[in-house]
This record gives sequence, C-alpha cells and structure tokens, in this order.
Amino acid sequence: MTETVTIPRAEYDRPRMVEEDFEDFRAALDIEARIAAGEEELVPSRVADRLIDGESPLRVWREYRDHSQSKLARVSGVNRVRIVEIEAGRDAGSVRTLRKLADALGVTIDDIVRV
Repeated sequence: MTETVTIPRAEYDRPRMVEEDFEDFRAALDIEARIAAGEEELVPSRVADRLIDGESPLRVWREYRDHSQSKLARVSGVNRVRIVEIEAGRDAGSVRTLRKLADALGVTIDDIVRV
C-alpha cells in the first residue's frame, strides 16, 4: 500500500523555487567572473536604451566609445563616407567592413548590425 501525505501547495513548490534561485545565483556569479576576466562589459542603460529604441548600433557604439566618424575611419581603416552610409542605413556594409568596424570599437559584428 502507498502512503499519501497532504501538504500545502507552497510547501510543495518551495524546493523547486530554491533550486531556481540557486540557478539564478550561479548564473550571476558566472557573469561576475566573466566581467572580472574582461570577457563581458557592463553597458550603461542609456546605451542599451538607444539600441532598443532602434538607433543605428554603429552610431551608438561609436559615440559610446567617444569616436567621431573620422576617428573611427582612421582606427578601422574604413572610409568615413562608408561609415556615414552604414549609420544612415543606406549601406549594410560587407562582412569585412563590419569586422573592421567591430574590432575598432571592441564589439562583435552582431553588436553593430541592425536587426
């Protein structure tokens, strides 16, 4: 015969909630370690807000890194006019061009491509 125990739902759910909290805590520690190792970067909310609002990612990152279009052109080796066109959305840029720009800004190509 099987024994049955009746307990309140909250008590039944508690172990699962503790496990989820522990997983969140572990994820937070992992992120902190990656930030400390220089593998991740904290970005101010004003930068994230601009990206979320649909501004040109290239422009947002360029301005966050305190580069003018001319400075980014010099650092990346990409023509300034091409940078203007990419920021305006008139040119998507080749993978090679985007790689140069991303490297100069210290971000990934995914960070500067419009989606």
